[in-house]
Amino acid sequence: MCRFLLLTQAWIEQNLDDLVEIYQHFHANPELSFQEEKTAAQLSKKWKAIGAEVTTGIGGYGVVALLRNGDGPVLMLRTDMDALPVTEKTGLKFASKVKTTSASGDQVGVMHACGHDVHMTNLVGVARYLAVNKDRWRGTLMMVGQPAEEHLAGAQAMLEEGLFKRFPKPDFAIALHVAPELADDQVSYRTGYVLANIDSVDIKIHGKGGHGAYPHTTIDPIMQAAQLILALQTIVSREVKPIEPAVITVGSIHHCGTMHNVIGNECNLQITVRSYSDNVRQQLLDAIKQKTNAVAFGAGASEPTIKISKGTPSLYNNEDLVARVIPVFERLLGKEKVIVSEPEMGGEDFSYYGKAGVPILMYRLGVVDKKRLEHYRQLNQMPPSLHSSTFYPDIKETLRTGVSTMAGAALELLKPEI
Repeated sequence: MCRFLLLTQAWIEQNLDDLVEIYQHFHANPELSFQEEKTAAQLSKKWKAIGAEVTTGIGGYGVVALLRNGDGPVLMLRTDMDALPVTEKTGLKFASKVKTTSASGDQVGVMHACGHDVHMTNLVGVARYLAVNKDRWRGTLMMVGQPAEEHLAGAQAMLEEGLFKRFPKPDFAIALHVAPELADDQVSYRTGYVLANIDSVDIKIHGKGGHGAYPHTTIDPIMQAAQLILALQTIVSREVKPIEPAVITVGSIHHCGTMHNVIGNECNLQITVRSYSDNVRQQLLDAIKQKTNAVAFGAGASEPTIKISKGTPSLYNNEDLVARVIPVFERLLGKEKVIVSEPEMGGEDFSYYGKAGVPILMYRLGVVDKKRLEHYRQLNQMPPSLHSSTFYPDIKETLRTGVSTMAGAALELLKPEI
């Protein structure tokens, strides 16, 4: 491992300036979800240059590149490609000046505020390293440039267009994601559940409108909504096993009336539902329907309209894969720089590949210089979060850590049999 570290560090230093230029290009030229045409073309060009077989147009602008090196396992390394409708305020010389028109017709900026520019550059670096060190591994490296992660739709779109049928089904899949709370020489990971199932529920409560001074002649949908919101909070606190993570949040109540003295005919609620296990996921959704119908029945109202939109599944890091890869990170960085992270209730569509039967691991890559982190601590502030208009990585050390860890994981999983 010491020899690997020295060789990798030397290669990274020789190639770092070029990788930084690639990063700056990606950063300055972001594209929104399912619009990643030029981004995909750039990735394709970089992967073709190392001799990979490249296929484009999978699930939108998705890219699949295969670097074959004899018999052996298939390792998939995934990067997302899309940016966000955020106007950049970092002040960087290469800051994005891209503008686009939103669905509402407004002009908005576009920015890689979630680090996908880092992810792409890192995977270009890893691919280049493995391409010039084929004597150290055997098998097939499968690189995936995925669209529309921000919409949690790109992975499913690629799978539906035959990702694991048209191309070899991986034996393992690894991805990383930037983490602004970590120093740029650190990574973090977790075994098992890392991120949540994400589901959305839209409820239309039906009432009987009338004059606010004569409520006895109406069936008040706002009163039903108030009762329902309180009832929903008892699902997690009183029905779900206490050690099972679960969240039900009513994020919107709208179209519930028009003026002070009018009781309307309906009230609409939008709810986000988060969980880890499939059983709890179904329990939450069933309980929401049950309580919604019960409130309506109690008010003498007609049956509510309930629409459930199942989103991305929970992300589960495979235990065996973690056990093989994390010791590599610890030898490369030092155990003190490999952090065990807490589980979160956010979501990531990398989880779809795990649900498709592939052992997966997503780990977090620190992106902020230690001095900058200390400055934020002295100000009693957190560094800019992901999706912030002021988020940016300290790119050189970030790439040193990202390329070395992902390349190290690849060499471990694709090491030749003796």
